[in-house]
Amino acid sequence: MPTGNILVADDDAAIRTVINQALSRAGYNVRSSGNAATLWRWISQGEGDLVITDVVMPDENIFDLLPRIRKARPELPIIIMSAQNTFMTAIRASERGAYEYLPKPFDLKELIAIVGRALSEPKGKPIAPAKTEELDIPLVGRSPAMQEIYRVLARLMQTDLTVMISGESGTGKELVARALHDYGKRRSGPFVAVNMAAIPRDLIESELFGHEKGAFTGANTRSTGRFEQAEGGTLFLDEIGDMPMEAQTRLLRVLQQGEYTTVGGRTPIKSDVRIVAATNKDLRGLIQQGLFREDLFFRLNVVPLRLPPLRERVEDIPDLIRHFFTQANREGLPLKQMDQLSLERLKRHRWPGNVRELENLSRRLAALYPQETITAAVIDAELAQPLTPSGGDETRAEDSLGNAVERHLGNYFSQFKDGALPPAGLYHRVLREIEYPLLSAALAATRGNQIRAADLLGVNRNTLRKKIRDLDIKVFRGSN
Repeated sequence: MPTGNILVADDDAAIRTVINQALSRAGYNVRSSGNAATLWRWISQGEGDLVITDVVMPDENIFDLLPRIRKARPELPIIIMSAQNTFMTAIRASERGAYEYLPKPFDLKELIAIVGRALSEPKGKPIAPAKTEELDIPLVGRSPAMQEIYRVLARLMQTDLTVMISGESGTGKELVARALHDYGKRRSGPFVAVNMAAIPRDLIESELFGHEKGAFTGANTRSTGRFEQAEGGTLFLDEIGDMPMEAQTRLLRVLQQGEYTTVGGRTPIKSDVRIVAATNKDLRGLIQQGLFREDLFFRLNVVPLRLPPLRERVEDIPDLIRHFFTQANREGLPLKQMDQLSLERLKRHRWPGNVRELENLSRRLAALYPQETITAAVIDAELAQPLTPSGGDETRAEDSLGNAVERHLGNYFSQFKDGALPPAGLYHRVLREIEYPLLSAALAATRGNQIRAADLLGVNRNTLRKKIRDLDIKVFRGSN
């Protein structure tokens, strides 16, 4: 039978009662309070083997109290529960030494299991609070799917474990990788991102590990690789499924032995880099096809983290829209809002481009529509005329894009009537909103054939490649 004295603090009497009854039935002794002052008095007097507390109390925020608790009782397990279910809540709980973070509402069986685990584990050295700069929240959403992501990330922040992030294009894999770095113990080091799909296959090894002068034709000087650039920090390997087998072998050596050699070099170089990899492909399927090393997969897949597509967390769309509108406003665009009908229309959309598609739509709405409140009619017009054609007809793609650009620009300039002047920087502002969907649609229409897409757009192929890289456009791998 479990034993232990549990201190519970929550200003909601109903929650205190439910937790008290559940833990009492499980065999624990429970004392509960509705304020932080009483909780602190009990703790300072040496009472309790474990604490379960809400964050926002009527007399004090628990995050402000936690440093005193950590100093007085450094080995006391603390479980934080909160209805403020954001990424930063989970991070602050972890930074201040909480044993676990539980977003409300939570499952009582899960709470009891966590309590049992906390009381049975040997008491170790407490986590030192990390000093984190107040940055913009990198991840947005309060859905159950995102809450689990936050909890996992909070546990990983003070580790160097290799993480494999999987998810469809546009779900925010690089944002998660950056969050792991920016809020982790390597935050003072560099964050270096490399997209395997954007690098010619014969240059990947040189890109990652660097090369010596004369290593190959055109290598006129020594060049540092991404591993060297990321020393002491985090290296994010995006689209790891596109890495060729030769480079996979060299990467495996780094993960196994902690060292590498440059292309053309002979002296091993020690590596102190945290690896975070990401993919939108089925790596296990690639292993069966002989296209991905199984031993490398298991080295990278130490902590698997799946990001849900937007269609699996549509309840996050209002928060995401507000976030993107706020970002656009900081960049000089008018601040927008949406009525309830327009939000419901967005929730019914399938979002094949996921959060990236929603972000692009938000910026387009902020830039091109004069009204402050976006209505369902506007959303219907936007979603009914997608910029990416469903077929492969280049003529239809060109016509669709031309109509969309004309419509958007017409809507944008309609606000400047009666002699009103457009804001400064108009050229670059409109170009930014049009360029990404324009190039994406051309590539989709040509099934990823960059030569044909360049012809369709009337630009040089090298210019198109640079734009693809700069805008981080995902290219369909067709018959290029």
